[in-house]
Amino acid sequence: MRAAGQGPHRPALQTEAALGNLAGRDAAALAFARETHARTAVAECLAATTTLWLPLYGVGVAVLVGTAVWFRDRARARDRDRAGLPDQA
Repeated sequence: MRAAGQGPHRPALQTEAALGNLAGRDAAALAFARETHARTAVAECLAATTTLWLPLYGVGVAVLVGTAVWFRDRARARDRDRAGLPDQA
């Protein structure tokens, strides 16, 4: 069960309360402020997510590059064996 004031509209209510002084002046100003706040929230969320996942992306790239190099090396060794050339160490 949710505590009082913990409903799904809480962020919208907090924004409205923080921007309450604009409500009486101009509806367009309030709409602009809400849109700006929403964009800021999305940008902060994406930045936090990217920061958390960046090490995993790096590991993934390293695994892909390592696998590609290994397969290329194996293909070159296979070609050398077929051609009868000595190994180059």
